[in-house]
Amino acid sequence: MTKELIYNELSQLLDKNVLKLDESLSKYSFTKTGGKADIIVFPTTFEEVSIAYTYALENQIPVTILGNGSNLIIRDGGIRGIVLILTQLSTVHLSGNKVIAQSGAAIIDVSRFALQHNLTGLEFACGIPGSIGGAMYMNAGAYGNEVSDVIEGIRALDSNGQLVHLSTEELELGYRTSSISKKKLLVLEATFDLKVGDNEIIKNKMDELTFQRESKQPLEYPSCGSVFKRPPGLFAGKLIQDSGLQGVQIGGAQVSLKHAGFIVNVGNATATDYLNLIEHIKTTVKSKFDVELETEVKVIGEDLR
Repeated sequence: MTKELIYNELSQLLDKNVLKLDESLSKYSFTKTGGKADIIVFPTTFEEVSIAYTYALENQIPVTILGNGSNLIIRDGGIRGIVLILTQLSTVHLSGNKVIAQSGAAIIDVSRFALQHNLTGLEFACGIPGSIGGAMYMNAGAYGNEVSDVIEGIRALDSNGQLVHLSTEELELGYRTSSISKKKLLVLEATFDLKVGDNEIIKNKMDELTFQRESKQPLEYPSCGSVFKRPPGLFAGKLIQDSGLQGVQIGGAQVSLKHAGFIVNVGNATATDYLNLIEHIKTTVKSKFDVELETEVKVIGEDLR
């Protein structure tokens, strides 16, 4: 099927306002890089997600799920098939001490929602730029805490488009991993089990963590966040810095002068610039310290032809 035919058929099932044809994904990634998507769908309800997802499954069209594109590099050739960008699914509500958040909600906003209701447990997430879906996918964490510490479970669509519920145990949450990819799940919402706390103490903790983040991370430039996983007993940023790589640049991608664990877009970088710099870093660190750096950032899409 051509992308034009897919677009026309989806237009019969969904409002055209939630569809885009041949759209650059650089608009939707934190690195401001990435090629075009054949079709983007911005569902505003779970029903629209189900319609688009079922259509893709029935017609054997590849589907890619995106949140807000924070810990992600999209290759310069873009993505074929249908891309579901879930940022319009951002509702958050309360049920007792449980916070229930749709997958497109920013986890930063969810942590602030918890603060407003005097609930503690999500303070660590006040500086994580990802969506709830992305945070679940990679068991996002910061400052010694992770999503796995507070998650109760998720609702999702499985690879057949059926609604499923997964408990914390079934999510198999580890260091920057979960079973979501393996089970080919599309996360719809997550439930966090929090505790009642003191509003001032919660706020002070979030303010402290925000200050640490803003003082240490290169937030003034587009970036994909922390590029590499933490090697056991070591720090990726320190290894990169001690390898003399801080400030090294390929094209418009540069190892941040503020924090060597980040690669920033200092001017019209391409995804290829990012990927070439990542390989250069891995090769150099391996040569100097015999440490294999493993990427935390997810790389998707096709190379430019």
